[in-house]
Amino acid sequence: MGTLAGKVAVVTGGGSGIGLATATRLAGAGASVAVVDLDGDSAERVAGELDGLALQADVGSSDEWPGIIEAVTRRFGGVDLAHLNAGVTTGEADITEVTDEIYERATRVNVDGVFYGVRAVVPAMTARGGGSIVATASLAGLIGFSPDPIYCLTKHAVVGLVRSLGPQLADKGITINAVCPSIVDTPLIADMREVLESSGFPLIDVDSVSTTVVDLLAGEATGEAMVIQAGREALAFRFARPPGPRAGGTVGRMPPKEFAAHDQE
Repeated sequence: MGTLAGKVAVVTGGGSGIGLATATRLAGAGASVAVVDLDGDSAERVAGELDGLALQADVGSSDEWPGIIEAVTRRFGGVDLAHLNAGVTTGEADITEVTDEIYERATRVNVDGVFYGVRAVVPAMTARGGGSIVATASLAGLIGFSPDPIYCLTKHAVVGLVRSLGPQLADKGITINAVCPSIVDTPLIADMREVLESSGFPLIDVDSVSTTVVDLLAGEATGEAMVIQAGREALAFRFARPPGPRAGGTVGRMPPKEFAAHDQE
């Protein structure tokens, strides 16, 4: 997409952490920013500093998204960019102790918030001739992460959605990518910051993540899962292809595109 000046961006979870850093960077690049957060006061504070639009909303609710798009379009004329960033952890390693409430909260924010967000912004971006989406996943979306298996589950879902949508959205002029940082120094880790720091584990600063987010929003890459580690340049994770079929001369053959529309029993 090149320059971001004059573009309109929606940032979820924009009241703090990575979302705040991204919203600030986008505004600095000349974009108009809608800051969406469940914490309305935080959204108001950040939007006020950036001369943007504050929206208090639960992004994990499908009912909230039409209003988000309508408000942004009314204020700025449309939507060009989206950073679907809102996320939570569960803090529960023992799968037998994960309650319905814990599970549903994590999937509502981390998975539903991304799916509903993508579904809502794609028509708005298509109407503008294209756009760019970045979802915040995690290194836990690329590896097993036993300290929080449900969080890990949700971030794998985000990576899978992004990879699957890359080719489809390219036909609409829309790029979609995921950022997959290791542990970032945000309010999300407040309860564990002392333990992490005392262990010497390197935390990633939010500016490193927001830099990668904005580069993706301005770039042409799509369907990528960008790994971000402390002290390293961000790089696209390379997924190994699984073994393919060998029967009847079909080595390496992929299912036909028509399979996606097939109603399997």
